[in-house]
Amino acid sequence: MSGGDKRPGKGVGTVIPIRIAGGEPAAADGAKIVAPNFATTPRVVTTPIPGVIGAFLAPGKIRLPALPPLALYVHFPWCVRKCPYCDFNSHEHKGGDFPEAAYLDAVRRDIELSLPLIWGRKIHSIFIGGGTPSLMSAQGLDTLMAHIRALLPMDADAEVTLEANPGTFEAAKFKQFRLSGINRLSIGIQSFNPDHLKALGRIHDGAEARRAVEIAQDNFDNFNLDLMYALPGQTLAQCQADLETALSFAPPHLSLYHLTLEPNTLFHKYPPALPDDDASADMQEWLYERTAQAGYGRYEISAYAQAHRASRHNLNYWRFGDYLGVGAGAHSKLSFPERIIRQVRYKHPENYMSHALSDTPVQ
Repeated sequence: MSGGDKRPGKGVGTVIPIRIAGGEPAAADGAKIVAPNFATTPRVVTTPIPGVIGAFLAPGKIRLPALPPLALYVHFPWCVRKCPYCDFNSHEHKGGDFPEAAYLDAVRRDIELSLPLIWGRKIHSIFIGGGTPSLMSAQGLDTLMAHIRALLPMDADAEVTLEANPGTFEAAKFKQFRLSGINRLSIGIQSFNPDHLKALGRIHDGAEARRAVEIAQDNFDNFNLDLMYALPGQTLAQCQADLETALSFAPPHLSLYHLTLEPNTLFHKYPPALPDDDASADMQEWLYERTAQAGYGRYEISAYAQAHRASRHNLNYWRFGDYLGVGAGAHSKLSFPERIIRQVRYKHPENYMSHALSDTPVQ
C-alpha cells in the first residue's frame, strides 16, 4: 500500500521478533534493532513501530522463520509496435520520443518509497522487462542502473537481465548496456521465419534476428532466446527449423512458448488459423525431446537451460520468492514475519508517472 487513505493501520505499534534472510538489521520508522548474534539469535525489534510498517509487522495468520530471497522487476512500458498476440502492459510510442527522463525519475521515486518495506534486504536478481526496454538510450539505461545501485543493496553476483527485441539492436548501444551492469539478455526472436514474423506483427525479419543473436554473443556470455510455436500456418518442419537455427548459436537458455490467444488482444478478436491440437502437441513433444538431446534441461513450463544456466529470476518466482516490482503496471509480492502483501502500480505510463512523482505509485 502507499500514500493517503490507502495506508492501513495508521498509528499501530507492535513488538515483533524478526529474522531477515541474508540482510542487514531491518531498521524502519525509528525502530531499534538488537542483534547480539545473528547466527543463533533473531534480530529483535524492541520498540513499537508506528504507521504502515507497524501494520505489516503486526501479528498475522502465518509465521515465517526467515524471509525468502528478494528480486527486483522494472517495467518499461513502451514498444515500437503492439504485437497482435501481446497482452502485456505495452504502449506504442507513435511519433516523437517517449518521456525517458521523466519516467526514470518516477521509477527512482517509486523505489525510494518502497525502501521501508524491504529495508536491509539484498537484491538477488533484476529483470528489466516491457514493452521493449532496449528502446532506452544507453545513457537512460545507465541512469536506471545508477539509481538501482544507489538505493538498493545488491548481491555481488546478482543476475541482471534486460529484455531486447531484434529490431532495436545496435552493437555500440549494447556494448554500453553491458558496461552499465547488464549481464544477461533475453532476446524476443519468436521465429526466424520471415512469414511467421510478419504474421506475428514483429518489426524484424530473419536476418535481423540472426544479427541480434550475433551482437548478443559478442557482448554477453549469458543470454536467452525466446521462440514461439504453434504459429499461424506453421508446420512441424518449420517449428523444427526455428529451433535448429536457435541451437546453432548455442544459447545458454531457451524460452519456448506456445502461442495463446489472450483476451483483449487483436488475435483474440480476429483469430488466425492455427495448427490443431494434435499438430501443436507434436511440436511440443519434439521440442522437449530435441532440447534434451542438445543438453538443455526443462526447469519450468517454457524454460530450458544448459547446466547451471537456469534464470535465477525465473526460479525466484517459481520458488515463491519475493519481488519488488516498480514501473507502470508492475506487481510486487513482499513477505513479512506474519503476513505477505501484494501490490500493483498504476498501469498507464502517464498515470503512473503522475502518481509516482506525487508519492502514490501503488493503486
